[in-house]
Amino acid sequence: MASKENKSLSYKGRPIVRMGGIIYYGDPGEKYVIMMQVLSSEDFKGMKLSRKISVQLHLTDPDVSAVDRIVKRTEKNGMYEAFDIADIWLERALTEN
Repeated sequence: MASKENKSLSYKGRPIVRMGGIIYYGDPGEKYVIMMQVLSSEDFKGMKLSRKISVQLHLTDPDVSAVDRIVKRTEKNGMYEAFDIADIWLERALTEN
């Protein structure tokens, strides 16, 4: 029987999970995770490109209300800018004590 390859996405060693227009970046077992929501997109040569992205740094503590879990938020133009700030925020939040 052939073994299954791990086909999960990651960026800079952290997992990425997409559910529709929402992308989660980071390990949900850690204290913080990033949630990105595609707010607008456009067609380009038959492909859908994300244009406006909402980026939010979230606490993963289930005892905190959903509104209070949001630590930081911003909107960026394009996935590159969104992942750039997401990685910076997540790295800083996880190294703070």
